[in-house]
Amino acid sequence: MIKFGSTFRLQSGGFVHKNVLKNVACALLLLAALAGAYPSSARAQETSFEISSLNSGLPPVPDRIDRRTPRSAMASFLQAAIDDDWKAAAHLLDLNELPAERQAAEGPVLARQLHGVIDRKAVLDWSLLIDRPDALQTEGGDNKAQAGEPRRSLLLRDLPLDVIPAEIRLNRVLPEGAEQAVWVFTRQTVRNIPALHLHYGPSSLEQSLPAILRNKTIGGLMWWELIGLPLLVLAAIALGWVVHRILQVFWRRANTRVTTGLLRASSIPIIIVSVTSLVWWVTGSIFVFSGRIDIFLAPLIATGFVTALLLFIVNSVEVLLDELIAPGDDVDLTLAKQADARVLATRLNAAKRVLVVIVFLIGAGVVLSSANLASNLGLSLLASAGALTIVLGFAARNVLGSIMASLQIALNQSARVGDRVLYKDELCHVERINMTFVQLRNWDSTRLIVPVEEFVSETFSNWTLQDPAMLRIIKLKLDPRADVSALRDAFNDVLQKVSDSDTGRNLDDLSGSSVNVADQDAFGIEVWFSIPCKDPNTSWEVACDVRERLVAKAAQIEEESGRHVFPESITAAAMT
Repeated sequence: MIKFGSTFRLQSGGFVHKNVLKNVACALLLLAALAGAYPSSARAQETSFEISSLNSGLPPVPDRIDRRTPRSAMASFLQAAIDDDWKAAAHLLDLNELPAERQAAEGPVLARQLHGVIDRKAVLDWSLLIDRPDALQTEGGDNKAQAGEPRRSLLLRDLPLDVIPAEIRLNRVLPEGAEQAVWVFTRQTVRNIPALHLHYGPSSLEQSLPAILRNKTIGGLMWWELIGLPLLVLAAIALGWVVHRILQVFWRRANTRVTTGLLRASSIPIIIVSVTSLVWWVTGSIFVFSGRIDIFLAPLIATGFVTALLLFIVNSVEVLLDELIAPGDDVDLTLAKQADARVLATRLNAAKRVLVVIVFLIGAGVVLSSANLASNLGLSLLASAGALTIVLGFAARNVLGSIMASLQIALNQSARVGDRVLYKDELCHVERINMTFVQLRNWDSTRLIVPVEEFVSETFSNWTLQDPAMLRIIKLKLDPRADVSALRDAFNDVLQKVSDSDTGRNLDDLSGSSVNVADQDAFGIEVWFSIPCKDPNTSWEVACDVRERLVAKAAQIEEESGRHVFPESITAAAMT
């Protein structure tokens, strides 16, 4: 037998006294209660901010104010604002930074100012305002960062303010001695209300309008907004027309081609900037429109500035290219001596494309940031990075693909501005490498427009990239009985005469010329006359001159000798 104090004993018979069982059971229950109490208290602290008191200077909370959940708190605040009950709305603000004796007087004013800011700049995402005390997101799984976790703080909107953005945020607070936690606007938000209201609230001009114009109407807009928005559009159109007329005056007074070109190139960007600046100034300083309109105005203003910059880059580079390609209309980039100019023009094209891509990417980011789709419209699917990338990529795939293809041409210099190319049996000069197409100038000054992606995917011959000294071959189909020796003498005589003419400066060393019988068939023999040329860009003109003289010589030989030079049966393949 073992003794344990004087309370109980364990006997060798294997039984325990009934008082021992009672004591053990009580101890276990006490331990379980203590173990359960600690986690509960810890969870309460984790899902709310504990404070000593809340708005002690305000009267008791009216029954109309429900602060138990984020959604009910925001709904109570908005409803109180609609009813113009700012004393009740003040209970949704954490006014603890104000002395208690000032809370009753300043709380309603701050509530009114906060509502003005929210109404104009913070279109609410109600999907964020969960109707649960712990704001726990029960849906979304892995797609939402805080799904399945209780929250005690919700960010409704970030608004630019000086250097650091100001937050409009709700916190769940638990005053000491209170039975349950409540949701209110944070102290930091309350601290920023005066500055936010000064920046985003109604302007002095709006406040001076008659009360009837400030009343709500269709879609929650005020009367002055329904009247002012069309007037703003008309004013923007009028300003654009005035700026256009002023620029026309400068065009007429410009005395150089470059100045005129730059004025014309920058006219549309200047008009867009002027109109966009007017809208930006009016909506930011004169009349601050409500969030229902601002949600569209902000991205439109950003789009206007980005578009103007893009157009200015593209148009200005085009003007510089025109001046580089043909300054004074007397410079031809197709000439061999203009090789450096061709390289510079092509590099300028490449720089333009790089600038366009950079401005486009930066501008797209600015526009998306201004639109603030996630917080303004609650489009969680569209705001996700993957979905947004798919949508933008699908919409811009052809445009961006063409830009990158033209950039590829400009960088690898496979076809430079001014190069002579043989594209699908068309002998052309590369006149422009545009964003989406390549402009080729044919020998008869007609233009061949080729989509840039098609141009880079096709095989073409670039004569300018060959050795400057090249052979231009004239192929003639002759009678089998033709005197090739006489034709050879005639060909050498033609080359000598051409060398003495204006075209002759484009001929190379005549010792490189030759006459060869290359083939024969049922129609006759095929004779190749090889012409040595200095510059492939002018070889076609030289070949045309030599062919004309050579055919005339052949006809003369046929008449004098009485022997056929050309086959009697002339077919489409008889002469090339």
